[in-house]
Amino acid sequence: MRNRGKRPNKFTFPFLFTACAKLMALEQGKLIHVEVLKNGVDSDVYVQNTLIHFYGSCRRISAARNVFDGMSLRSVVSWNSIMTVYIENSRLEESLVLFGRMRSFGFEPDVATMVILLSCCAELGNLNLGKWVHSQVMEKGLEVNCQFGTALVDMYAKCGAVVSSGLVFERMRERNVWTWSAMILGLAQHGRAKEALNFFMEMRNCSIRPNYVTFLGVLSACSHARLVDDGYRFFYEMEHAYGIKPMVIHYGAMVDILGRSGRLEEAYKFITSMPIEPDPIIWRTLLSACSIYDSNGSNGVREKVKKRLLELEPKRSGNLVMVANMYAEAGLWDKAAVVWKVMRDGGLKKMPGESCIEVGGSIHRFLSGDDNQDDFKDIFRLLDGLKLEMMVEFVESILS
Repeated sequence: MRNRGKRPNKFTFPFLFTACAKLMALEQGKLIHVEVLKNGVDSDVYVQNTLIHFYGSCRRISAARNVFDGMSLRSVVSWNSIMTVYIENSRLEESLVLFGRMRSFGFEPDVATMVILLSCCAELGNLNLGKWVHSQVMEKGLEVNCQFGTALVDMYAKCGAVVSSGLVFERMRERNVWTWSAMILGLAQHGRAKEALNFFMEMRNCSIRPNYVTFLGVLSACSHARLVDDGYRFFYEMEHAYGIKPMVIHYGAMVDILGRSGRLEEAYKFITSMPIEPDPIIWRTLLSACSIYDSNGSNGVREKVKKRLLELEPKRSGNLVMVANMYAEAGLWDKAAVVWKVMRDGGLKKMPGESCIEVGGSIHRFLSGDDNQDDFKDIFRLLDGLKLEMMVEFVESILS
Protein backbone atom coordinates (compact mmCIF):
# COMPACT_ATOMS: atom_id res chain seq x y z
CA MET A 1 0.00 0.00 0.00
CA ARG A 2 2.73 2.41 0.95
CA ASN A 3 4.87 1.39 -2.05
CA ARG A 4 1.98 2.41 -4.27
CA GLY A 5 1.93 5.83 -2.69
CA LYS A 6 -1.32 5.36 -0.77
CA ARG A 7 -1.45 7.41 2.42
CA PRO A 8 -2.77 5.55 5.52
CA ASN A 9 -5.65 7.13 7.43
CA LYS A 10 -7.46 6.67 10.73
CA PHE A 11 -9.13 3.49 9.42
CA THR A 12 -5.79 1.87 8.52
CA PHE A 13 -4.00 1.92 11.84
CA PRO A 14 -6.53 0.07 14.06
CA PHE A 15 -6.14 -3.02 11.86
CA LEU A 16 -2.37 -2.78 12.13
CA PHE A 17 -2.47 -2.44 15.93
CA THR A 18 -4.85 -5.40 16.17
CA ALA A 19 -2.42 -7.50 14.12
CA CYS A 20 0.53 -6.40 16.28
CA ALA A 21 -1.47 -7.20 19.44
CA LYS A 22 -2.18 -10.75 18.24
CA LEU A 23 1.48 -11.27 17.35
CA MET A 24 2.71 -9.39 20.45
CA ALA A 25 4.93 -7.52 18.00
CA LEU A 26 6.00 -4.69 20.29
CA GLU A 27 8.72 -3.13 18.12
CA GLN A 28 6.60 -3.12 14.97
CA GLY A 29 3.73 -1.62 16.94
CA LYS A 30 5.94 1.17 18.23
CA LEU A 31 7.00 2.00 14.69
CA ILE A 32 3.36 2.13 13.61
CA HIS A 33 2.63 4.38 16.61
CA VAL A 34 5.23 6.79 15.19
CA GLU A 35 3.42 6.67 11.83
CA VAL A 36 0.17 7.54 13.64
CA LEU A 37 1.83 10.67 15.03
CA LYS A 38 3.31 11.58 11.62
CA ASN A 39 -0.07 11.27 9.94
CA GLY A 40 -1.82 13.36 12.59
CA VAL A 41 -4.45 10.77 13.60
CA ASP A 42 -3.18 10.26 17.14
CA SER A 43 -6.26 12.00 18.60
CA ASP A 44 -8.75 9.68 16.89
CA VAL A 45 -10.61 7.71 19.56
CA TYR A 46 -10.77 4.48 17.53
CA VAL A 47 -7.03 4.57 16.86
CA GLN A 48 -6.31 5.28 20.51
CA ASN A 49 -8.58 2.44 21.71
CA THR A 50 -6.76 -0.13 19.58
CA LEU A 51 -3.43 1.37 20.63
CA ILE A 52 -4.38 0.77 24.29
CA HIS A 53 -5.30 -2.81 23.42
CA PHE A 54 -1.99 -3.31 21.59
CA TYR A 55 0.18 -2.06 24.47
CA GLY A 56 -1.85 -4.11 26.94
CA SER A 57 -1.39 -7.28 24.87
CA CYS A 58 2.36 -6.65 24.94
CA ARG A 59 2.21 -6.16 28.75
CA ARG A 60 3.20 -2.51 28.53
CA ILE A 61 0.70 -1.26 31.11
CA SER A 62 2.28 2.16 31.62
CA ALA A 63 2.32 2.80 27.85
CA ALA A 64 -1.34 1.82 27.58
CA ARG A 65 -2.20 4.05 30.53
CA ASN A 66 -0.29 6.98 29.00
CA VAL A 67 -2.38 6.68 25.85
CA PHE A 68 -5.57 6.50 27.90
CA ASP A 69 -4.67 9.46 30.13
CA GLY A 70 -3.76 11.55 27.08
CA MET A 71 -7.12 11.06 25.37
CA SER A 72 -9.10 14.25 24.90
CA LEU A 73 -12.21 12.25 24.05
CA ARG A 74 -13.09 8.86 25.50
CA SER A 75 -15.83 6.36 24.81
CA VAL A 76 -17.13 3.39 26.79
CA VAL A 77 -14.84 1.26 24.61
CA SER A 78 -11.87 3.32 25.87
CA TRP A 79 -12.73 2.52 29.49
CA ASN A 80 -13.37 -1.13 28.63
CA SER A 81 -10.00 -1.34 26.87
CA ILE A 82 -7.94 0.05 29.76
CA MET A 83 -9.84 -2.05 32.32
CA THR A 84 -9.10 -5.15 30.24
CA VAL A 85 -5.41 -4.24 30.18
CA TYR A 86 -5.26 -4.19 33.98
CA ILE A 87 -7.26 -7.43 34.38
CA GLU A 88 -5.17 -9.34 31.82
CA ASN A 89 -2.05 -8.25 33.67
CA SER A 90 -3.43 -9.32 37.08
CA ARG A 91 -3.92 -5.76 38.35
CA LEU A 92 -7.46 -6.57 39.43
CA GLU A 93 -8.08 -4.02 42.17
CA GLU A 94 -6.91 -1.21 39.89
CA SER A 95 -9.41 -2.26 37.24
CA LEU A 96 -12.20 -1.86 39.82
CA VAL A 97 -10.91 1.60 40.66
CA LEU A 98 -11.09 2.45 36.96
CA PHE A 99 -14.69 1.21 36.85
CA GLY A 100 -15.53 3.56 39.72
CA ARG A 101 -13.89 6.46 37.86
CA MET A 102 -15.76 5.53 34.69
CA ARG A 103 -19.10 5.86 36.47
CA SER A 104 -18.07 9.08 38.22
CA PHE A 105 -17.34 10.61 34.79
CA GLY A 106 -20.89 9.80 33.73
CA PHE A 107 -20.22 6.86 31.42
CA GLU A 108 -22.93 4.20 31.38
CA PRO A 109 -21.43 0.67 31.32
CA ASP A 110 -22.52 -1.63 28.50
CA VAL A 111 -22.69 -5.43 28.39
CA ALA A 112 -19.00 -5.61 27.41
CA THR A 113 -18.13 -3.63 30.56
CA MET A 114 -20.13 -6.08 32.65
CA VAL A 115 -18.36 -9.05 31.06
CA ILE A 116 -15.01 -7.45 31.94
CA LEU A 117 -16.18 -6.87 35.53
CA LEU A 118 -17.34 -10.47 35.84
CA SER A 119 -13.92 -11.76 34.79
CA CYS A 120 -12.41 -9.54 37.49
CA CYS A 121 -14.88 -10.88 40.10
CA ALA A 122 -14.04 -14.45 39.05
CA GLU A 123 -10.31 -13.92 39.58
CA LEU A 124 -10.82 -12.09 42.89
CA GLY A 125 -13.43 -14.54 44.13
CA ASN A 126 -15.71 -11.59 44.89
CA LEU A 127 -19.14 -13.21 44.73
CA ASN A 128 -21.09 -10.22 46.08
CA LEU A 129 -19.72 -7.89 43.42
CA GLY A 130 -20.45 -10.52 40.77
CA LYS A 131 -24.05 -10.76 41.99
CA TRP A 132 -24.30 -6.96 41.85
CA VAL A 133 -23.12 -6.97 38.22
CA HIS A 134 -25.70 -9.65 37.42
CA SER A 135 -28.48 -7.63 39.06
CA GLN A 136 -27.44 -4.43 37.27
CA VAL A 137 -27.72 -6.09 33.87
CA MET A 138 -31.18 -7.41 34.75
CA GLU A 139 -32.28 -4.06 36.17
CA LYS A 140 -31.09 -2.04 33.17
CA GLY A 141 -32.64 -4.48 30.73
CA LEU A 142 -29.38 -5.01 28.87
CA GLU A 143 -29.25 -7.82 26.35
CA VAL A 144 -27.98 -10.97 28.01
CA ASN A 145 -25.98 -12.44 25.15
CA CYS A 146 -24.01 -15.70 25.08
CA GLN A 147 -20.77 -13.95 26.05
CA PHE A 148 -22.31 -12.41 29.17
CA GLY A 149 -24.05 -15.65 30.13
CA THR A 150 -20.78 -17.55 29.79
CA ALA A 151 -18.99 -14.97 31.93
CA LEU A 152 -21.72 -15.40 34.57
CA VAL A 153 -21.37 -19.19 34.55
CA ASP A 154 -17.60 -18.82 34.93
CA MET A 155 -17.84 -16.22 37.71
CA TYR A 156 -20.31 -18.18 39.83
CA ALA A 157 -18.31 -21.39 39.39
CA LYS A 158 -14.96 -19.79 40.30
CA CYS A 159 -16.53 -18.11 43.33
CA GLY A 160 -17.78 -21.48 44.59
CA ALA A 161 -21.47 -20.91 43.80
CA VAL A 162 -21.72 -23.96 41.54
CA VAL A 163 -25.50 -24.26 41.99
CA SER A 164 -25.99 -20.67 40.78
CA SER A 165 -23.64 -21.38 37.91
CA GLY A 166 -25.80 -24.32 36.88
CA LEU A 167 -29.01 -22.26 37.10
CA VAL A 168 -27.59 -19.59 34.80
CA PHE A 169 -26.41 -22.30 32.41
CA GLU A 170 -29.85 -23.96 32.26
CA ARG A 171 -31.61 -20.62 31.60
CA MET A 172 -29.38 -19.62 28.72
CA ARG A 173 -31.12 -19.80 25.33
CA GLU A 174 -27.86 -19.90 23.44
CA ARG A 175 -24.70 -21.70 24.53
CA ASN A 176 -21.37 -22.14 22.79
CA VAL A 177 -18.31 -24.28 23.49
CA TRP A 178 -17.01 -21.71 25.99
CA THR A 179 -20.25 -21.88 27.99
CA TRP A 180 -20.09 -25.67 28.21
CA SER A 181 -16.37 -25.57 29.01
CA ALA A 182 -16.87 -23.06 31.85
CA MET A 183 -19.53 -25.31 33.38
CA ILE A 184 -17.47 -28.50 33.01
CA LEU A 185 -14.32 -26.88 34.42
CA GLY A 186 -16.25 -25.31 37.30
CA LEU A 187 -17.78 -28.64 38.33
CA ALA A 188 -14.44 -30.43 38.01
CA GLN A 189 -12.57 -27.90 40.13
CA HIS A 190 -15.09 -28.32 42.94
CA GLY A 191 -14.74 -32.10 42.98
CA ARG A 192 -18.02 -32.82 41.18
CA ALA A 193 -16.29 -35.05 38.68
CA LYS A 194 -19.22 -37.27 37.73
CA GLU A 195 -21.43 -34.26 36.93
CA ALA A 196 -18.62 -32.68 34.89
CA LEU A 197 -18.21 -35.81 32.78
CA ASN A 198 -21.98 -36.09 32.33
CA PHE A 199 -22.02 -32.51 31.04
CA PHE A 200 -19.24 -33.42 28.62
CA MET A 201 -21.25 -36.34 27.25
CA GLU A 202 -24.34 -34.12 26.94
CA MET A 203 -22.26 -31.46 25.18
CA ARG A 204 -21.11 -33.98 22.58
CA ASN A 205 -24.70 -35.14 22.09
CA CYS A 206 -25.59 -31.51 21.29
CA SER A 207 -22.98 -31.58 18.48
CA ILE A 208 -20.81 -28.95 20.24
CA ARG A 209 -17.19 -29.57 19.33
CA PRO A 210 -14.95 -29.41 22.44
CA ASN A 211 -11.87 -27.17 22.60
CA TYR A 212 -8.69 -27.16 24.69
CA VAL A 213 -10.46 -25.68 27.75
CA THR A 214 -13.14 -28.37 27.60
CA PHE A 215 -10.54 -31.10 27.76
CA LEU A 216 -8.76 -29.35 30.61
CA GLY A 217 -12.01 -29.59 32.57
CA VAL A 218 -12.51 -33.23 31.57
CA LEU A 219 -8.97 -34.19 32.62
CA SER A 220 -9.40 -32.29 35.87
CA ALA A 221 -12.57 -34.27 36.54
CA CYS A 222 -10.72 -37.54 35.87
CA SER A 223 -8.02 -36.42 38.31
CA HIS A 224 -10.49 -35.76 41.14
CA ALA A 225 -12.25 -39.08 40.53
CA ARG A 226 -8.95 -40.97 40.00
CA LEU A 227 -10.15 -42.24 36.62
CA VAL A 228 -6.78 -43.08 35.10
CA ASP A 229 -8.01 -45.14 32.15
CA ASP A 230 -10.63 -42.53 31.25
CA GLY A 231 -7.95 -39.84 31.55
CA TYR A 232 -5.73 -41.64 29.07
CA ARG A 233 -8.69 -42.15 26.71
CA PHE A 234 -9.75 -38.49 26.74
CA PHE A 235 -6.14 -37.35 26.39
CA TYR A 236 -5.81 -39.56 23.29
CA GLU A 237 -9.17 -38.41 21.86
CA MET A 238 -8.22 -34.77 22.27
CA GLU A 239 -5.54 -35.01 19.60
CA HIS A 240 -6.58 -37.97 17.47
CA ALA A 241 -10.36 -37.44 17.39
CA TYR A 242 -10.55 -33.64 17.59
CA GLY A 243 -7.16 -32.50 16.31
CA ILE A 244 -6.36 -30.49 19.47
CA LYS A 245 -2.62 -30.59 20.15
CA PRO A 246 -2.09 -31.04 23.90
CA MET A 247 -0.52 -28.06 25.67
CA VAL A 248 1.75 -28.13 28.73
CA ILE A 249 -1.28 -27.63 30.96
CA HIS A 250 -2.91 -30.80 29.55
CA TYR A 251 0.24 -32.83 30.15
CA GLY A 252 0.27 -31.43 33.68
CA ALA A 253 -3.33 -32.59 34.16
CA MET A 254 -2.35 -36.12 33.10
CA VAL A 255 0.56 -36.09 35.56
CA ASP A 256 -1.89 -35.01 38.26
CA ILE A 257 -4.22 -37.89 37.36
CA LEU A 258 -1.39 -40.42 37.68
CA GLY A 259 0.07 -38.75 40.79
CA ARG A 260 -3.25 -38.67 42.67
CA SER A 261 -3.62 -42.37 41.93
CA GLY A 262 -0.16 -43.16 43.33
CA ARG A 263 1.24 -44.24 39.97
CA LEU A 264 4.48 -42.31 40.43
CA GLU A 265 6.81 -44.26 38.17
CA GLU A 266 4.24 -44.17 35.40
CA ALA A 267 3.89 -40.41 35.85
CA TYR A 268 7.68 -39.99 35.71
CA LYS A 269 7.91 -42.00 32.48
CA PHE A 270 5.01 -39.96 31.07
CA ILE A 271 6.90 -36.72 31.76
CA THR A 272 10.18 -37.94 30.28
CA SER A 273 8.39 -39.04 27.11
CA MET A 274 6.62 -35.71 26.56
CA PRO A 275 7.24 -34.18 23.11
CA ILE A 276 7.51 -30.74 24.71
CA GLU A 277 9.74 -29.56 27.54
CA PRO A 278 7.99 -30.05 30.89
CA ASP A 279 7.77 -26.88 32.96
CA PRO A 280 8.50 -26.63 36.71
CA ILE A 281 4.79 -26.85 37.53
CA ILE A 282 4.64 -30.39 36.13
CA TRP A 283 7.65 -31.49 38.19
CA ARG A 284 6.18 -29.78 41.26
CA THR A 285 2.89 -31.64 40.73
CA LEU A 286 4.69 -34.99 40.73
CA LEU A 287 6.88 -34.05 43.70
CA SER A 288 3.75 -33.19 45.66
CA ALA A 289 2.35 -36.65 44.84
CA CYS A 290 5.65 -38.19 45.97
CA SER A 291 5.25 -36.54 49.37
CA ILE A 292 2.05 -38.57 49.81
CA TYR A 293 2.87 -41.90 48.18
CA ASP A 294 6.66 -42.04 48.41
CA SER A 295 7.64 -39.99 51.45
CA ASN A 296 10.65 -42.20 52.21
CA GLY A 297 11.87 -42.22 48.60
CA SER A 298 11.81 -46.00 48.36
CA ASN A 299 11.16 -46.22 44.61
CA GLY A 300 13.67 -43.52 43.62
CA VAL A 301 11.17 -41.28 41.81
CA ARG A 302 11.18 -38.64 44.51
CA GLU A 303 14.92 -37.98 44.29
CA LYS A 304 14.91 -37.79 40.49
CA VAL A 305 11.99 -35.37 40.49
CA LYS A 306 13.53 -33.27 43.26
CA LYS A 307 16.83 -33.04 41.38
CA ARG A 308 15.16 -31.95 38.14
CA LEU A 309 12.96 -29.38 39.85
CA LEU A 310 15.87 -27.78 41.71
CA GLU A 311 17.86 -27.64 38.46
CA LEU A 312 15.04 -25.67 36.85
CA GLU A 313 14.26 -23.42 39.83
CA PRO A 314 17.19 -23.51 42.27
CA LYS A 315 16.18 -20.28 44.01
CA ARG A 316 12.44 -20.79 44.37
CA SER A 317 11.81 -20.98 48.10
CA GLY A 318 8.60 -22.99 47.67
CA ASN A 319 10.51 -25.86 46.08
CA LEU A 320 13.07 -25.97 48.87
CA VAL A 321 10.36 -25.83 51.54
CA MET A 322 8.59 -28.77 49.88
CA VAL A 323 11.82 -30.80 49.79
CA ALA A 324 12.70 -29.95 53.40
CA ASN A 325 9.21 -30.92 54.60
CA MET A 326 9.42 -34.22 52.76
CA TYR A 327 12.73 -35.04 54.45
CA ALA A 328 11.31 -34.02 57.83
CA GLU A 329 8.19 -36.19 57.39
CA ALA A 330 10.43 -39.15 56.54
CA GLY A 331 12.51 -38.51 59.67
CA LEU A 332 15.58 -37.48 57.65
CA TRP A 333 16.34 -34.49 59.86
CA ASP A 334 19.95 -34.08 58.72
CA LYS A 335 18.91 -33.69 55.09
CA ALA A 336 16.09 -31.32 56.07
CA ALA A 337 18.58 -29.20 58.01
CA VAL A 338 20.87 -28.98 54.97
CA VAL A 339 17.99 -27.64 52.85
CA TRP A 340 17.04 -25.06 55.49
CA LYS A 341 20.70 -23.98 55.65
CA VAL A 342 20.76 -23.53 51.87
CA MET A 343 17.71 -21.28 52.20
CA ARG A 344 19.26 -19.24 55.03
CA ASP A 345 22.59 -18.84 53.24
CA GLY A 346 20.83 -17.81 50.04
CA GLY A 347 18.59 -15.30 51.81
CA LEU A 348 15.50 -17.23 50.75
CA LYS A 349 12.42 -17.01 52.93
CA LYS A 350 9.40 -19.23 53.21
CA MET A 351 6.37 -17.47 51.76
CA PRO A 352 3.66 -17.28 54.43
CA GLY A 353 0.39 -19.11 53.86
CA GLU A 354 -2.42 -16.84 52.75
CA SER A 355 -6.17 -17.17 52.79
CA CYS A 356 -8.93 -14.70 52.07
CA ILE A 357 -12.62 -14.32 52.75
CA GLU A 358 -15.23 -11.98 51.31
CA VAL A 359 -17.46 -10.17 53.81
CA GLY A 360 -19.86 -7.44 52.81
CA GLY A 361 -18.33 -7.07 49.37
CA SER A 362 -14.79 -6.57 50.71
CA ILE A 363 -11.95 -9.08 50.45
CA HIS A 364 -10.06 -9.67 53.72
CA ARG A 365 -6.64 -11.33 53.46
CA PHE A 366 -4.97 -13.23 56.28
CA LEU A 367 -1.31 -14.21 56.35
CA SER A 368 0.08 -16.98 58.50
CA GLY A 369 1.71 -15.53 61.62
CA ASP A 370 0.46 -11.99 60.93
CA ASP A 371 -1.05 -10.48 64.08
CA ASN A 372 -1.21 -6.94 62.73
CA GLN A 373 -4.94 -7.03 62.04
CA ASP A 374 -6.63 -4.40 64.21
CA ASP A 375 -9.22 -6.86 65.50
CA PHE A 376 -7.12 -10.04 65.51
CA LYS A 377 -7.72 -10.58 69.25
CA ASP A 378 -11.48 -10.61 68.66
CA ILE A 379 -10.97 -13.06 65.78
CA PHE A 380 -8.98 -15.44 67.98
CA ARG A 381 -11.58 -15.17 70.76
CA LEU A 382 -14.29 -16.09 68.26
CA LEU A 383 -12.23 -19.03 66.97
CA ASP A 384 -11.63 -20.26 70.51
CA GLY A 385 -15.37 -20.07 71.18
CA LEU A 386 -16.17 -22.03 68.04
CA LYS A 387 -13.57 -24.64 68.93
CA LEU A 388 -15.07 -25.04 72.40
CA GLU A 389 -18.60 -25.40 70.99
CA MET A 390 -17.43 -28.07 68.54
CA MET A 391 -15.71 -30.00 71.34
CA VAL A 392 -18.89 -29.87 73.45
CA GLU A 393 -21.02 -31.09 70.53
CA PHE A 394 -18.51 -33.86 69.84
CA VAL A 395 -18.58 -35.06 73.46
CA GLU A 396 -22.39 -34.87 73.57
CA SER A 397 -22.64 -36.93 70.35
CA ILE A 398 -20.43 -39.64 71.89
CA LEU A 399 -22.39 -39.74 75.15
CA SER A 400 -25.73 -39.90 73.36
